This record gives sequence, structure tokens and C-alpha cells, in this order.
Amino acid sequence: MLPLWIGFLALVGVMLALDLGVFHKDGHEVSAREALVWTVVWIALGLSFSGFVWLVYEHGWFGASVLDEHGRPLPPGDGHGMIALTRYLTAYLLEKSLSVDNIFVIALVFGQFGVAPVHRHRVLFWGVLGAIVMRGAMLLGGLWLLHKFAWLFYVFGAYLAVTGIRLFLPEKAEAEEDTGEGLAQKLKRWLRVAPDSPSTEGKFFTRHEGRRALTTLGLTLIVIEWTDLVFALDSIPAVLAVAPEPFIVFTSNIFAILGLRTLYFVLENAIHKFGEIRYALAIILTFIGAKMFAHEWVHVPNWVSLTLIVSCLGVAIGISWLRQRVRSQERAGH
Repeated sequence: MLPLWIGFLALVGVMLALDLGVFHKDGHEVSAREALVWTVVWIALGLSFSGFVWLVYEHGWFGASVLDEHGRPLPPGDGHGMIALTRYLTAYLLEKSLSVDNIFVIALVFGQFGVAPVHRHRVLFWGVLGAIVMRGAMLLGGLWLLHKFAWLFYVFGAYLAVTGIRLFLPEKAEAEEDTGEGLAQKLKRWLRVAPDSPSTEGKFFTRHEGRRALTTLGLTLIVIEWTDLVFALDSIPAVLAVAPEPFIVFTSNIFAILGLRTLYFVLENAIHKFGEIRYALAIILTFIGAKMFAHEWVHVPNWVSLTLIVSCLGVAIGISWLRQRVRSQERAGH
């Protein structure tokens, strides 16, 4: 499997280098059209990679094998490619849907810190790069723990179910609104932050009173990394519940994260029009948590998880769209 890991990491490195070094070399405000095009590109890449996953596990390339829930290789046979493909798509869509909640908080952080639109893509680029390293370690560490200590399935399952139930409560949204500002004030007590000036614009670090200091943009990046860590505590156990294979877990998660930046710019102006997505996420997390907790007694096929995720998101988006349309018609009537 080592060549697969090296090849995938090289692919990610090339895509990130092209993104920042070629297509977004000069800082500029990302338009809705540009963001939509790049969102389609990243989603197409993520979904297309599922075909490669099917080939790898169907033919057992580089020793790849499908695992059972306890991390043991399944006996050789047909259909391994389809099992792997279903697990990859389920993990990818699960992480993609959970990232929408992250976008709500990122929008709040940018607003609270007054980050100019021209600098937001750069902050998100480095935020995603840090998230790749951090989540890679957490995903692989989580897999090792689950294989080493099977009882953690019940702990993670209960945690996800409780998190899903909490999403139905308004207190959860209020707590998230305080994340950026509250953490920023705490960080300023411990970190040296230079006041804003024309010389600090677009920089993460600067010199202040003869010493190296963070800028507001640098502090924003730290807060965004922190919020990703907080959300990873929800998303990583959920992804581990649907795919025990390290390669599938890692690649699906990374492809979902890579498209997070452009998805932010697509949803930036319409983010509060999709409030029902929160309830879809609540149902998804509660279901995955219950599935994880009861995995010893009840076997739920991965296609059921995939169908539930797609259905919940589709219904939530549809209801949000209809509600906004009705409100627009009511305003037009008045």
C-alpha cells in the first residue's frame, strides 16, 4: 500500500501547488462564478477518485484488501471493489455534509475579525493545509485506537449520538456563534498580536516593537484551525464508523476538505438560507452514532448510510429553498 500513499500525497501536493502558485497566485476577491467552477472541479475530482478506489480494491493492487468492522481482511472474493467504492462515497459525502456546519463558523470568524474578501482565499488555503496534516494524524490515530481498543466503538457511537441530538437544540448554535470571538480574546492574552496597519495587510506575521508578532490575519488563521479541530472531533468518529480502511478514510476526508475553501465562497452569501441543513446533520450524526454503538448486534449496510445522507441533505436543501421562495413571494406581495 505504500506506493498508493506516496502517489496520493504527491497528487494532493501538486493540486495545492497549482491552486495557490498558479491559479490563485495573486490575491483577489473570489467571485461567486469562480467559486462555483472550482467547487464543481473539486467535487468532480473527489467523486472520480471513487473509480480508482474500486479498481484498487477489486483487483487487490499493492496488497489492498477490504476490512471488516474489526479491521480484519475479508476473505478473497468478488465485490470487494463495490464495497470499497460504497464506503468511500459514504465517507466522502458524510465529511462533505459535516463541513457545511464548519462553513457557518468560518463566516462568523471572518466577520468578527474583519478579514477583507481579498485575503479570505489565502487564509482558507493555509487553513486547509493545516487541517490535512492534523486530520491525517487524527484519522490514522483513531483507526489504530479502534483496532486496539474495540470498546471505543461504543464511546464514539454514544458521543456522535449525543452530538446529533444537541444539534436540535438552539443552544448549540448560540455556542458556535461565540467560538471565534471568545477564542480570539483568550489568544490575545497569551500571544503577541500587532495592531492593524497598512504594513501588516495580507501578512500573518510582522515586527512590532522590535519583536516578531502575529497580525490579525495570523490570529484569524489560528482560530480557523482551532474550529476545524473542534469539528474534527465530530466528523472523524463518524467517518471511522463507515470505513475501517485507512486509505479510504484518509483519501475521502482529504478530498472533502480540499473543496471546503471554494464551497465557502459559493455558500458565503446564502449561508443563512439553509438553516434546515443543521437538522439534516443532526439526523445523520445520530444515525451514525447509533449504528456505531449497536454494530455488534445490528448490521446496517453501507448503502443504507449513503442513502440516508443523500436523502437528508436533499430534503433539507429542498425545504430551505422552498421556504426562501415563499418568503420572497410574500415580500414581493407586500
